[in-house]
Amino acid sequence: MTTQVLSHNQRSFAAPLRAMWLTLLAVLLMLAQALAAQARIPESFADLADKVSPAVVNITTSTMVAARGGPNPIVPEGSPFEDFFREFRDRQGDGDRPRRTSALGSGFVISEDGYIVTNNHVIESADEILIEFFPGDGQPPTELPAEVVGTDPNTDIALLKVTTDQPLKYVSFGNSDTMRVGDWVMAMGNPLGQGFSVSAGIVSARNRALRGSYDDYIQTDAAINRGNSGGPLFNMEGEVIGVNTAILSPNGGSIGIGFSMASNVVTRVVDQLQQYGETRRGWLGVRIQDVTPDMVDAIEGLDTARGAMVTDVPDGPAKDAGILQGDVILSFDGTDVEDTRRLVRKVGSTEIGKTVRVVVLRDGQTETLRVTLGRREEAEGAMPAAQPADPEEPARVEMLGLTLAPVTDALRDELDLGAQVSGLVVMDVDESTEAYEKGLRAGDVITEAGQEKLESVSDLQDRVDAAKDAGRRSLLLLVRRAGDPRFVALSLDD
Repeated sequence: MTTQVLSHNQRSFAAPLRAMWLTLLAVLLMLAQALAAQARIPESFADLADKVSPAVVNITTSTMVAARGGPNPIVPEGSPFEDFFREFRDRQGDGDRPRRTSALGSGFVISEDGYIVTNNHVIESADEILIEFFPGDGQPPTELPAEVVGTDPNTDIALLKVTTDQPLKYVSFGNSDTMRVGDWVMAMGNPLGQGFSVSAGIVSARNRALRGSYDDYIQTDAAINRGNSGGPLFNMEGEVIGVNTAILSPNGGSIGIGFSMASNVVTRVVDQLQQYGETRRGWLGVRIQDVTPDMVDAIEGLDTARGAMVTDVPDGPAKDAGILQGDVILSFDGTDVEDTRRLVRKVGSTEIGKTVRVVVLRDGQTETLRVTLGRREEAEGAMPAAQPADPEEPARVEMLGLTLAPVTDALRDELDLGAQVSGLVVMDVDESTEAYEKGLRAGDVITEAGQEKLESVSDLQDRVDAAKDAGRRSLLLLVRRAGDPRFVALSLDD
């Protein structure tokens, strides 16, 4: 048996090495404990609820509504039901007079001087708004009247103001973009008129769209019911990361699918309402549609379904900057455009009057244009511009599963097209073809093919031949129905 003996120098080197390893191990253990603590389910939400609850309010509204009207039940004279219906009407009161109704909702204070955020639908058309505060510490609830500072129906957000001599407890907005699916959240409000209530859950999904152009909802399974509308959704730091707005339910009650408008949308709206009393969104001045996979092959220079296809350019910022119908917007103000929804939200949140760079794909090449944004609210009624053209004599033809004829004065009158519309009218559609599957119908007007204007049947045939010569498998058509344009890609396979 041999014995290994360490020299003095070896022992001197081993001691600090051992100490270093022990220190590193201790750090790793502390880090593991910290991560484990973060991953654990919170033991309680009580401290968080105590911290933020004084800023959460109940909202009661009252509205004067018109008389119910409508016919009274008809019963034969002398019928035993005659007395019953007379007594019923007496108990209900005079139905011919206006009456006052009330509704309940929730909200939260965002400043000590009394600004309150809620949903627009909570206070819409209200004649009187009362805010009920719960100060805590054993103090009784108090009520104050509120006035509407401004509303935004597009995001269903309203800003209210109460007048008070005492500073109010308030909460701050957090960054909703940092929330991840699975993060804990806590909802507060006045569900079903039962008074102050707290529920907890997780972020179930993000970037949900329900109904509007500016939607950016956080989906949560925290219980949200009627009366919770306008209440806050908190992260675990007590910051508001959403405004509880809607639920998905077959019966009107919570089934664990609730939606809160993301705070990063709400803060921009609230800032504008507070400053101007109204919203002021950027306006690019184009009509757009998503680029679908079947359109990719028909658009030169595009390899994936991305961007926003310009279907019309009315008078406005985009037209002034040189954006054309048929352009595909790939980038806006340095941000890649994935689809129309994200472009609309990005444009709407950009400052009015700002000059931005817009990258478009045109004829297989990218071009960068500079656009100075207008204000959307001032341009809501803008109509698309059209160029006049003289159609040729009628000559029907069957192509791509469609029976087509040039626009004539008779067709203008029949379809109410207007004097400036030119192109080919769809007279009939073969129901067994791709054209029918993609929604083309008799009465539609095809104004462009291959992103070039059509004036005659021969123009369309030329576009088909050119696309086939270029090796394309589909042709992009611009179709108008009741004045609304959209692009449709039809296969060229024989």
